[in-house]
Amino acid sequence: MKAVLRQSHVAAVDRPENDAEHSWHLALMAIVLAEHAAEPVDRARVVELLVLHDLVEVYAGDVPLHDDAAMVGQAEREVAAADRLYALLPAEQGARLRAAWEEFEAHVTPEARFARAMDRFQPLLLAWMTRQEADPEITAAGVRERLRIIEDGSPTLWAAAQALIDESERRGYLG
Repeated sequence: MKAVLRQSHVAAVDRPENDAEHSWHLALMAIVLAEHAAEPVDRARVVELLVLHDLVEVYAGDVPLHDDAAMVGQAEREVAAADRLYALLPAEQGARLRAAWEEFEAHVTPEARFARAMDRFQPLLLAWMTRQEADPEITAAGVRERLRIIEDGSPTLWAAAQALIDESERRGYLG
């Protein structure tokens, strides 16, 4: 996971975040911010979903949220990666971990909705902290549209996300 680089940059360091760091950041954020979930959640389950959700990127790679061309076929690549990854484990364990990955992807449980919200909020927070300049074609309206799923998991985090988007637009970080 350390070899899978993301578009976000690490705060206070001029380099891209990797998937291992992303998972660690999300796990810590979930522990601290779980009280802001839209519904009561099992913190341990949220952390498990967050730690497991990007493992498939070891084989499928990470695709930036705003790269529509790269998103084409990504779901299929991730399913193929999950098939390959979870087959490496004993059958029962592989099935259990695969089910957790599928739970995150489906985001139908309170834990999965909150985990998905955290997964969308964290890159926005990193971009804000690093004053990462976005592609001028990425607009505040486009960011809001792609991050709106945060509201399903945490209206509180959605309000914070909107404030960050507004301020990013005001400061010229968004096109």
